[in-house]
Amino acid sequence: MKHFELIVELREDLGKKASQKLRKENKIPCVLYGNGENLHFFVTENAVRKLVYTPEVMFVDLRIGDSMKYAVLKQIQFHPVSDKIIHIDFQEITESKPVSIHIPLKITGNSPGVRAGGKLKQNMRMIGVKGLMKDIPDFYTVSIDELKIGDSIKIKDLQSETLEFTDNKNSFVVSVLATRGASAAGQDATE
Repeated sequence: MKHFELIVELREDLGKKASQKLRKENKIPCVLYGNGENLHFFVTENAVRKLVYTPEVMFVDLRIGDSMKYAVLKQIQFHPVSDKIIHIDFQEITESKPVSIHIPLKITGNSPGVRAGGKLKQNMRMIGVKGLMKDIPDFYTVSIDELKIGDSIKIKDLQSETLEFTDNKNSFVVSVLATRGASAAGQDATE
């Protein structure tokens, strides 16, 4: 999985007034939760733009002075009117402990059911996984080469040697639905 380096500055003043002052200076108050003590810091809006406004999921390398901490983005709070980022929460991770994260789901292949006139329905865009930092991929690929009309793939049908899937096992990932345009002859050809 990709890494995003973020140089941060520690916050000395905490509280509502200090946070409002930072926001007026186009800085975002942040907090790092994790192993023991919480760490309060701030970043500039431009520094996190490529981290926040991307479809990719990335590990964040927080550079605090001479030290480095690894984290994942947990929550972003936006202003309800202006849509500016007003606060970011990070969760600290280590290379030796498993991390739970949602990664993009990529559908590949050519379904016989879709070729016969069925409609492909992707129910999930992101999938929850748990694993060591080194084992988390940029995305998880699901092949639909075997899906006929009426078939589907659930979370329990997915397999990985290094990852555990954290979403509900009976949740549908992708399915091929019958449509009015799906001819009986086309459906018979897929069987």
